[in-house]
Amino acid sequence: MQDQENQEVSQQQSQADAAAAANEAAQASAGQAGVPPSADAAMQSDLEAQLSATEAKLAETHDAFMRAKADAENIRRRAQEDVSKAHKFAIESFAEAMVPVRDSLEMALKVETQTVEAMREGVEMTLKQLAAAFEKNRLVEVMPQAGEKLDPNKHQAVAVVPSEQEANTVVTVLQKGYMIADRLLRPAIVTAAAPK
Repeated sequence: MQDQENQEVSQQQSQADAAAAANEAAQASAGQAGVPPSADAAMQSDLEAQLSATEAKLAETHDAFMRAKADAENIRRRAQEDVSKAHKFAIESFAEAMVPVRDSLEMALKVETQTVEAMREGVEMTLKQLAAAFEKNRLVEVMPQAGEKLDPNKHQAVAVVPSEQEANTVVTVLQKGYMIADRLLRPAIVTAAAPK
């Protein structure tokens, strides 16, 4: 029994010696690294401060991102609404200019006894109103002159006829064309000079 107690005491002593040796080794390695135990706590405190600062910066960046995303979404939505309104009311200006033309035509039809001269005068006045409405809305006639070079972007040749003119030039205009600003609405229908 005495031997058993001696063995237990001896094991406890060797375990205590091993723990002390491990502690000394840890302190020695910390001393070799040049980091005393108080500096280790300071480094941990610095790392925690850096982590807190980084987390705060991340939260701030995320907030800024979410605000920018919301702003972009609002701008996109407003732009869609503006485009929708532009499509819906695109002809409003033209319609306003055309209403007086219609009024003039309706008034002309209400006259009971009309002379040819009065009818002609009324048609000419209505045509002037229509021309003003076209001009206001940038609806421009395409009316090439005889001898003008054929432009496939503005003219449509429906026939090629023998002529003394240079080939591929306009001989006669059968129907004038129209452009809205720089876009062709309807080409002028023409006959073109045949090659000699």
